[in-house]
Amino acid sequence: IFKPFFESEEVLKIAHNFKFDYKILAQYGVEIRGELFDTMIAHYLLNPDGRHGMDYLSEIYLKYQPISIESLIGKKGKNQKTLREVSLETQTNYAAEDADVTFQLYEVFSPQLKKENLEELFHKVEMPLMKILAKMELAGISLDTDWLSRESVDLENDLRELEQKIFELSGEEFNVNSPKQLGEILFEKLKLDPKAKKTKTGQYSTSEEVLQKLAYKHEIIQHILKYRTYQKLKSTYVDALPSEIEPKDNRVHTTFSQTTAATGRLSSLNPNLQNIPIRMEEGRKIRQAFVPSEPGWQLFGADYSQIELRVLAHISGDPHMKQAFLEGQDIHAATARRVFGLSDDAVVDSDMRRQAKAVNFGIVYGISDYGLSQNLDMPRKEAKAFIDRYLAEYPGISTFMQEIVAQAKKDGYVSTLWGRRRALPDIYSSNFNLRSFAERTAMNTPIQGTAADIIKVAMVALDQAIRQRGLQARLLLQVHDELILEAPQEEIAILEDLVPEVMEGAVSLSVPLKVEAASGSNWYQLK
Repeated sequence: IFKPFFESEEVLKIAHNFKFDYKILAQYGVEIRGELFDTMIAHYLLNPDGRHGMDYLSEIYLKYQPISIESLIGKKGKNQKTLREVSLETQTNYAAEDADVTFQLYEVFSPQLKKENLEELFHKVEMPLMKILAKMELAGISLDTDWLSRESVDLENDLRELEQKIFELSGEEFNVNSPKQLGEILFEKLKLDPKAKKTKTGQYSTSEEVLQKLAYKHEIIQHILKYRTYQKLKSTYVDALPSEIEPKDNRVHTTFSQTTAATGRLSSLNPNLQNIPIRMEEGRKIRQAFVPSEPGWQLFGADYSQIELRVLAHISGDPHMKQAFLEGQDIHAATARRVFGLSDDAVVDSDMRRQAKAVNFGIVYGISDYGLSQNLDMPRKEAKAFIDRYLAEYPGISTFMQEIVAQAKKDGYVSTLWGRRRALPDIYSSNFNLRSFAERTAMNTPIQGTAADIIKVAMVALDQAIRQRGLQARLLLQVHDELILEAPQEEIAILEDLVPEVMEGAVSLSVPLKVEAASGSNWYQLK
């Protein structure tokens, strides 16, 4: 009955959380076409730090309290009913009210988007992206459960070996997972910190931060940290991922939220596939479990290289950073040469480059001298001098940081290149910590938010390019600056040219965007 309506190109469709409706109808062979207006996403653009639920928005903007779903099916728990058990008349009243409230919210938010110059971001980026994310969620990604089973056994063996080593170094057996027992071993028996005090709970803190500071004092600390890492990998990913597989298609279906992160970044939920740790080899290995869903297919990955630093170079206009990117230099080595006063052809050792990399990425997040001192394990005074030299060598960045904070104090918000806004009420706070955090957010948001916008624009353009060429390739995952696709082997050569071309051409900046791409039989091989 409703298929012609939903598939009409002329009719404006309005909903609150359109992605949910899109996925439901897709399972019945109906594709929603034409212009869409999602009131949840509209409110997110207008107030990214706020709540976006329909009932809440109705009470705030319409001064009306809708019928709650719990009044129909009861509270969560074993006695909660399904809507199928509710009378048709009750369902009708509930659904009609939902539609009415959603339309009234549309009438509130639509003119506000125009007033705040957010219409293009909403209609050209966020709404087309919503359809793409729905298709990605429906597609899911396949897992090699046999690999996960073997890895679970290997990690269990590693944990037992680490446990025995910890017992040898401590001189006794104890529950390594017990903070209380671990604290007593470290601070009462081994006396690693004579100044350590018990917290209000009556036990010593054994947080990662505390352990990292003690790492140089005893060999046992590194084994404890490694034990915790392996245990988290095993419980959170290796053992948990198989339970997330949908029996109908044997795939994992994450949910991508457009309305969670205030910066504009997408979030992956239930399960979170963006958060698989990759700094350590043990974490990266878990990507071996993600494989193509069809025989004869490959995974294809494309990753923006240093996109936030390139955005920083463009927005700040700093001539030295722009020159480094325009000439294709290693930006961290180039920074090290400038900060350490080396010649242009001087060899930069790994330690210098590591320090330069830390300050390059730290500046994007408004890092303090204390933060840098912790990251590089150097005295705070030395870290401050390092930052001062950096800002002296990159005066455009220094000016940008000062001007963006001043602008935030004047306007009360900051924006990305696409006009995505983030309000910063704490920029006026008399509390130093709150004000300082707001100032760091003011520096970071235009950079991180613009980078998030760029990959969204790229996803919309890439989906269109794939459809125009009639390819079977499909997007599966977005992990910050990285896109993961799957495609038949015979299409990989096409993607090797197409994907970087589309992603690098998503936006024109004063420095080039660079994309690194690779294919393989699992996600791990795409590094």
